[in-house]
Amino acid sequence: MRLLLVRHGQTSNNVAGALDTAFPGAGLTELGHAQARAVPKALREERIAGIHVSHLIRTHETASPLAATLGIPLQITEGLEEIAAGDFEMRRDKEAVDAYQDNQSRWAGKALGHALPGGEDGRRFWARYAGALRQIAGYYTDDATVAVFSHGAAIRVFSILATGLAPATRYERPLFNTGMVTLTGHPEQGWQLEDWASEPVGGAHLLGDTSHDVTADSTADAAEPAEAADPVV
Repeated sequence: MRLLLVRHGQTSNNVAGALDTAFPGAGLTELGHAQARAVPKALREERIAGIHVSHLIRTHETASPLAATLGIPLQITEGLEEIAAGDFEMRRDKEAVDAYQDNQSRWAGKALGHALPGGEDGRRFWARYAGALRQIAGYYTDDATVAVFSHGAAIRVFSILATGLAPATRYERPLFNTGMVTLTGHPEQGWQLEDWASEPVGGAHLLGDTSHDVTADSTADAAEPAEAADPVV
């Protein structure tokens, strides 16, 4: 089967650099909605059999235009959520950002025993994310194409581990809002990387400000310390 792993559209916390990983999470910005509206046209050549989303509201809002266009209902699937920030939840200072990005790098290097304070370790992440995709695969035939709307760090780390990307290339693959990783294969036989589109599927003109987008890649900056205590709306 083919999995279209689509990252959600831009949220206010992506712009602010806040580690927003808990339920329900922020909704989409105006640009995020524009990114979402561009998805149906971008995927018009795909024969999509189903659309799955995480519990977090931003995946629902991103997938809704595609669901409306195709007349396919969204299916909430447990396990597709973002890598938990634990005790760093909603922080956007350098300590928190560095710790979160270091955690992604460790897991990508197969150090799955590592965990953020108050967060999940890599083994638990792998079990729940791989389990979600195994559940999804059970609903469809082996030749089906399924759209899965999930989260930047989760898609990146799972795809790196599942396809065995070499260290020399894994850090050159960011995943900005509505970027998409396409995997082929099956949970039981393994996954192969068909494509990794880092930029929005609707086009680079929809990229927006990614300078503090912590879950897009390992190079985003922390927000300014003076902003860390300000509320994010």
